[in-house]
Amino acid sequence: MSDFAAIRAAADRARGRIRRTPLLTSPALDRLAGRRVWLKAECLQVTGSFKARGGWAALSALPAQARARGVLAFSSGNHAQGVARAALEFGAPAVILMPSDAPSVKVENTRALGAEVVLYDRATQDRYEIGARIAEERGLTIIPPYDHPEVIAGQGTTGLEIAEQARAAGIARADVLVCCGGGGLSAGVALALEALAPGLRVRPTEPERFDDMARSLAAHARVENAALSGSVCDAILTVRPGEMTFPILSRLAGPGLVVSDEEALRAVALAFAHLRVVLEPGGAVALAAALFHGDEIAGDSVIAIGSGGNVDSTLFARTIQRYAV
Repeated sequence: MSDFAAIRAAADRARGRIRRTPLLTSPALDRLAGRRVWLKAECLQVTGSFKARGGWAALSALPAQARARGVLAFSSGNHAQGVARAALEFGAPAVILMPSDAPSVKVENTRALGAEVVLYDRATQDRYEIGARIAEERGLTIIPPYDHPEVIAGQGTTGLEIAEQARAAGIARADVLVCCGGGGLSAGVALALEALAPGLRVRPTEPERFDDMARSLAAHARVENAALSGSVCDAILTVRPGEMTFPILSRLAGPGLVVSDEEALRAVALAFAHLRVVLEPGGAVALAAALFHGDEIAGDSVIAIGSGGNVDSTLFARTIQRYAV
């Protein structure tokens, strides 16, 4: 299991390779939310999302021989790019399984980083079965998107930065809203905050109909989503919480939050209008909860992680036009 020591070690290995992203605020967003809203802009991370942290942590922790044989990852796009970028830096082969309905910009960016992309139908094919077969045939090491101790530790470096930045801003107590799929980012951040800023509490945030983490936390057991696709928040659609991440969040997280696709898209437009940052819908659900679900949040400050900005340009332009402010 990941722990605070693993997060510190991942941060040491990532020095000079991963960006320290800013904590941004806007008076207009504060007024809309009725409290101070801080956005941790992981959309400005290398590869455009926090997944670069976990990708680097996992690759850098591999023995040199295993790394030279190559790695395999499953992803709709952001983990794909994080792993592909780290593999490129290390000169390691990378095979990435991506759903055929993944945004084309994410597929193209992954290939541009030198990875071999294998597409599959998420509704009819089992990515784990495909991935296990390819990994065995080629001797590749599988790096899962969230259920991996080094991936969780790498994502936890986001929490190290939040703790330091919140202290500098005078934020002692606040909910930290985290865009959540399988829970790697939420779990890593929760572990870091437990050690460095116990007054900051993680709140996993998900899109409607894909709120497996919120329902699992309420039920004290992992539950599944009925659907596999059908939300604009493609980056955070998972079947169920991770085996490694759920126990961490059961112990450390507050109740999950759930937003609609429309609220996520409105948050995309508002982030661009008032902070001049580009978020993808799945990377904007935490900000959407901060802005539109204030009655479910305590305190006069809230921190939302903008987890990614790898949005299709057509969707982004249409969103900005539709929700112009």
